[in-house]
Amino acid sequence: MNFCASSEKDQSCCRVEFVVSVDERGQMVLPKELREKANIKAGDKLAVVSCGHDGGTACLALVKVDDLSGLVKQMLGPIFGEISK
Repeated sequence: MNFCASSEKDQSCCRVEFVVSVDERGQMVLPKELREKANIKAGDKLAVVSCGHDGGTACLALVKVDDLSGLVKQMLGPIFGEISK
């Protein structure tokens, strides 16, 4: 299942690639194919980023902590640039 949005500049898509189960202790296992595709290795730290909608959580994303600062700068840089003008 794909969810795509396009603009004049680019098209971005989100898709359901895997379904994981959460056990009674709240733990889940990321399938090997997903770990390999995302280059997730044992010991890597992942940040859970959530997006809310109507008072609940609509989306959860996992981001490697090592990549998080770069993504924040990429997302917020243009906003802070506009504010400082």
